[in-house]
Amino acid sequence: MARDTGFPRRTGTLLAVTGVAAAVLAGCGTSPTTGAAADLSPDDVSAALQEGGDLLVWAWEPTLEHVVEDFEAEYPNVDVELANVGTGNDHYVVLQNAIRAGSGVPDVAQVEYYALPQFSIAGSLADLAPLGARDLDGTYSPGTWEAVTDDGAVYGLPIDSGPMALFYNARTFEAAGAQVPATWDEFVETARKIHAYDSDTYLVADDGNAGFATSMIWQAGGTPYTVDGTTVRVDLTDEGSTRFAGMWQQLLDDDLVTKVPEWSDEWFQRLGDGTIAALVTGAWMPANLASGAPGASGDWRVAPMPQWTKGAAATAENGGSALSVTEASTQKALAYGFLQYANAGEGVQVRLDHGNFPATTADLTSPEFLAKEPRYFGGQRINEVLSASATSVVPGWQYLPYQVYANSVFPDTVGQAYTGSTTLADSLTDWQDSIVKYGNEQGFTVSGP
Repeated sequence: MARDTGFPRRTGTLLAVTGVAAAVLAGCGTSPTTGAAADLSPDDVSAALQEGGDLLVWAWEPTLEHVVEDFEAEYPNVDVELANVGTGNDHYVVLQNAIRAGSGVPDVAQVEYYALPQFSIAGSLADLAPLGARDLDGTYSPGTWEAVTDDGAVYGLPIDSGPMALFYNARTFEAAGAQVPATWDEFVETARKIHAYDSDTYLVADDGNAGFATSMIWQAGGTPYTVDGTTVRVDLTDEGSTRFAGMWQQLLDDDLVTKVPEWSDEWFQRLGDGTIAALVTGAWMPANLASGAPGASGDWRVAPMPQWTKGAAATAENGGSALSVTEASTQKALAYGFLQYANAGEGVQVRLDHGNFPATTADLTSPEFLAKEPRYFGGQRINEVLSASATSVVPGWQYLPYQVYANSVFPDTVGQAYTGSTTLADSLTDWQDSIVKYGNEQGFTVSGP
């Protein structure tokens, strides 16, 4: 599937979720429908799996269908209902509505890393540490584990990861006489060379994507969001934000970026014919390329993400999600048993066999995984590049507790820089002002730099 693979490519493209932040704060301190997860233990998980019961799982990740089938065969007393209630914004609206209503809440929900703080701060997600999750430290790549943990609490188990890399069309590069850029300065020069070769060909497409921009700021060493409970500081003028804005502005000023919307038919068509020659994105991209631009099989390759300092190896995550147990679940031990199977046990290999990119360090370093030579990428061992990226994610990144809303107003603020009506630096300040204003309106204590 080209447009809805379940890979974490939707980050940054969500619409506004009206009232979610207010609902989050209103939900703080609510009591679960049964005993807290803190009263349970790994022994309770084992007993629950044997005793059985019914589980409701809301997720869009397609490989989970195969996991559920195998899980039910392993634990015949458990019946799992897997429902896709929507992706991205639709999913979160339905989930939040169920939580507010106090009925129909799933036992397990898929939550993208950037949206997870929005639900955990509300007390809507169970802390999985007492159930055994605290022992999984080291099981996952650093970036994904950092995304699901907070001060000793564990609010989900990672499904996948999106360490970033440079995907490029080797055929177009060769025709243009372009070299694979190792730094962002070289990236700008490569963009010039590609466009000079053919005025209809661009190195990259970008019509204004919040997820991409924040990942670039992350890799540049930025820490625009500092969150301590409901106290938030926003600084989109920090070093990383300024680095990204200055470099990307050169591409916009010189018309070196095509504004073709991502995931559109035209976007895939141009990836296929090489007139969009590269992508800087997450490790989940290979399956999307293979299915969305099959005619380009053999043309694409993967290289490390360009660096701000020559010889460095800093990367960031772009996308990715976890499975979480809701605080409202009456089957927390059983629900965690499913998470453990799907994201730390036998289910991991099932998902890998169906095209998922792992978050588990054992698989990221597996000789078998690293040795794969996909035909679409000309037989290149692309997992060697992608796995190396997963170990080089810059630590310390935080998302806003209302990142879903912040991303939704990105087009109205930073998006204006892509039309030429303002600059990226000025529009990032506009975005910052909007984020601060909204957060304070919702009851958070938010300040600027």
